[in-house]
Amino acid sequence: MQTFKFGRAILAAATALLVSAPAQAQAPNMPPPQVTVETLQAKTVPVTYEYPGRIVASREVEVRARVGGILLSREFDEGSRVKKGDLLFTIDPATYQAQVALAKAQVAQAEAQLSQARRSEERARALTRRGASSQSTLDDAVSARELAEAQVEAAEAQLRTANLSLDYATVEAPAGGITSLEQVPEGSLLSTGDLLTKISQIDPVYANFSAADTEAASIREMVEGGALAGAASAEELKVEIVFGDGQTYGETGRIDFTSTSIDTQTGTILSRATMPNPEARLLPGQFVRLRLKGLVARDAIVIPAEALMQGPQGVFVYTVDDENVAAVAPIEIERQIPDGYLVKSGLKAGDRLITKGVVKVRPGAPVNPVTNGDENAGAPAKETAQR
Repeated sequence: MQTFKFGRAILAAATALLVSAPAQAQAPNMPPPQVTVETLQAKTVPVTYEYPGRIVASREVEVRARVGGILLSREFDEGSRVKKGDLLFTIDPATYQAQVALAKAQVAQAEAQLSQARRSEERARALTRRGASSQSTLDDAVSARELAEAQVEAAEAQLRTANLSLDYATVEAPAGGITSLEQVPEGSLLSTGDLLTKISQIDPVYANFSAADTEAASIREMVEGGALAGAASAEELKVEIVFGDGQTYGETGRIDFTSTSIDTQTGTILSRATMPNPEARLLPGQFVRLRLKGLVARDAIVIPAEALMQGPQGVFVYTVDDENVAAVAPIEIERQIPDGYLVKSGLKAGDRLITKGVVKVRPGAPVNPVTNGDENAGAPAKETAQR
């Protein structure tokens, strides 16, 4: 009984194969998948580099008391912008006014003593010429006059010192910028050197950023090899600032400093750009993105992002040969640019690149290539005839 059932199963399977074979033979072959291709051309394209950066003041000045005394008043609003020479603080000047008055009196006294010494010298000279006085007396008179002159100079120096101390009682801004919070309240007793406030100069400002040493080396190689042009040095690059919301700062700056050493902890090279800041839109501590412009890539091969594929061995694209057969082309990417990707190696001008329909492509299989704007054209002639 089991043998009989097994024989019936074999007979049924054979019958099914005989019935289905004609249907499969009559099914038409699947047409090659339609793909969009682009013939690559070498061209000159602008190349930009972006780095995260931070704004710092171009100059930060500590305003300190140069004389001691009672702090009488603060003449500015904290956090306001001041100009060089603006009055910031007033220290009680009474002591220093008295010192100036004393120094003036000492100058007058020294000048009076000098006048007396000169008259004594003149009389001694006259007596010596007539033989009524000795040479020793004349020498003493000359020495007295010279001593009086030195005392006048010392008194005048004391007066200048007293005037300086009096001037220091009026504290002026040594530079223009934004003031910080006051460090000492009014009415406090100050000592020489006490910190009063800080002034941050923010026009211009500095934008510090770091670039990977490998990328810096790549840029240098491209410039030396002629692949990148437009700037003879980093200092000639234009620097734009992009805010967190994507808006671009209206002013452009220049790189004014690049470190000659690599940070061993981060593997980066520190650079600094100087940015004009007339409206104080850039503030110290602000994080921004810096866009370096001014370089162009010559004879560049650029591919759109949708053509790029990722595989176990790296990135690749599909190309089409003269017989419309797809092939895998491993490539090396130099960097991403706004129009797509800049190709370092693996493609050349004249190659036909598949840009759309890549998911339908199989290596070594035929495809139906069309160009952009002609996606409905290019079907095989025999397929059109069959329809």
